[in-house]
Amino acid sequence: MKKVKFGVILRQEKIDFKTIRETAVLCDKLGYHSLWFYDHILGMGSIDFDVFEAWTLMSSLSTITSNANIGTLVLCNSFRHPSLLAKMASTLDHISNGRLEFAIGAGWFEPEYKAYGYPYPDTITRIEQLKEAVKIIRAMWTQEKATFIGRHYQIKDAYCNPKPIQKPHPPITIGGAGEKHLLRVVAELADGWNCPASNAREFDRKLNALKNHCKSIGRDINEIEISEQTVCVIAKDKAELEEKLPKAKKRYGFFGDIEKTGIVGTPDQCIEKIKHKVNKGVSEFTIFFYDVLNPEYLRLFAKEVMSAF
Repeated sequence: MKKVKFGVILRQEKIDFKTIRETAVLCDKLGYHSLWFYDHILGMGSIDFDVFEAWTLMSSLSTITSNANIGTLVLCNSFRHPSLLAKMASTLDHISNGRLEFAIGAGWFEPEYKAYGYPYPDTITRIEQLKEAVKIIRAMWTQEKATFIGRHYQIKDAYCNPKPIQKPHPPITIGGAGEKHLLRVVAELADGWNCPASNAREFDRKLNALKNHCKSIGRDINEIEISEQTVCVIAKDKAELEEKLPKAKKRYGFFGDIEKTGIVGTPDQCIEKIKHKVNKGVSEFTIFFYDVLNPEYLRLFAKEVMSAF
């Protein structure tokens, strides 16, 4: 059985950098496996919210943490040419001493494409672009010099030196849930798959679709690490949970019924829900903590829940 890992999705909207930094350092000390941001340039709650850019945050925090991996769920392929992104990622892998988590997706939030002047092609085209991008990035990380002539991207004799610290290359996670096309790309090219929290109710069906794609191309599904983006509401006792849960449901209601799909309850209840997900094949959890800015509950989860795995 694969080791179960727990990552924290750090807040980057309506917050000051000092608080982000303090939370990252605490999670690093508490033993969380990874720290995560989202790659959006407009706020998700409201497009005019203050929101920090993800790659700059990762770069800065990699210099003040020592243990936790650092990544983005997920990088929007459309925002950066894959050849440049390969160089950026290799550089950050060196800055962090091999702690880069490389997760990428096809992009979906049309308002920020329009606001920032990015073309917004149809879904199939964006997935085709993602597929070519992953091929280019892996080639640049592993070949002396890379050449790729595709429909959407072309590079010729492109060097990526220094190569990443992680060998043969940083694992490539693809996030998304499109059963016919996106998960086919995961089966063909990815080292990991992250299921978004918005698709938690359909997780079983999505995973089955990925398994079918793997079977059709002759790939072992066990070669792909399965991670799930989820919400955690942890409470010391039943009374505290009853007080927290309505507020958490209001905040994360766009993900669906978090009480059914998330990691919700007292420490013992959280452990049982995680075990249930692990039995389905999930080995990594990337978590929206309701109490992410409250050190007491990050400590509670680390001490009472993470220690059980």
